[in-house]
Amino acid sequence: MAVGALSTTLGSMLIGGFFSSFLGGIVAIEVAAYFRVYKTDSLGFKALVLTVFALDLFHTGCIWAAMWEYVITNWGTTSKLDFIPWSISLTVLVTALVTFLVHCFFAHRIFRLSKGNWYMAGPVVFFAFLRLVAATASTVEMFHYQSFRVFVARVRWVFTLGLSFSSSVDILITALFLYLFRGSRRPEGSHLNKVLDQLALYAFETGSLTCIGTVVSMICWVTMNRSNLVFLGLHFAIGKLYAISLLVTLNTRESVRRSRSTGSTADRGAVLILEARSNKNHRSSSPYFAAAMSQTKTEVQIAVERNVQYDLRTDQSHLQQPEPKRNTVS
Repeated sequence: MAVGALSTTLGSMLIGGFFSSFLGGIVAIEVAAYFRVYKTDSLGFKALVLTVFALDLFHTGCIWAAMWEYVITNWGTTSKLDFIPWSISLTVLVTALVTFLVHCFFAHRIFRLSKGNWYMAGPVVFFAFLRLVAATASTVEMFHYQSFRVFVARVRWVFTLGLSFSSSVDILITALFLYLFRGSRRPEGSHLNKVLDQLALYAFETGSLTCIGTVVSMICWVTMNRSNLVFLGLHFAIGKLYAISLLVTLNTRESVRRSRSTGSTADRGAVLILEARSNKNHRSSSPYFAAAMSQTKTEVQIAVERNVQYDLRTDQSHLQQPEPKRNTVS
């Protein structure tokens, strides 16, 4: 067995396995932080986080089952370097499942932020589903051929198509978020603009993280020879990166709320519209509402009155005329 073959097969997979395990630790930390801070989140969010975490743990187990197969069980058998164990095939499918869930989560956010615009959210879900189909087909073919050389020779395009869909959806999601945040900007000097810039930065960073990982893996897959498994070591990390992007997005909501708590009442209301509102009960624990309740009774009444007139301006017949403003002593 040549040194070059070891470095580009077992070596790349071992490095990818160790790095993926490190990322898996970050996922576990983010999950613990989520359940510590967002105890009142909706069951849907909690189920999504637990599902992604369970898939991530299973993914890590599959990686090290494959490492055991190569390094321990078949050590010294050169022909086994081309063998595709069941655990490697499952890592492709699990990565696709995590990717699909994360893409659907972001598609839901886009749908809410765009006020129910299916022309924005629909393509994200459609191409995310195509990516899942391509990855499922790749998994089936890996189980069937059980050889990297045969798999590359016969159905290489299927795996390439799946990675292409994944990176394309990442770019589409990032572009849509930036477009929506830019369209919500206020006149110069508004505190809302700073919060929107922060949200845009989060969207760009999370989208770039997953897109770069997918593109680099695809480049290695397309350009390197058939006996090279560097692409696989990189592919191990893709599912972890998607899980991290989801959890970071969920866990940064509190910092965004703290950022908007220093702005004006109008800015806070605008950011509230931009926020994904799947959890209706969490509003009561938001710093914004705690700060609002600490104001004087007159100020709270005026704020509520303005919100009602804004939200129900299409049905003026149901609104009562506000009482004249009274002078109060703080």
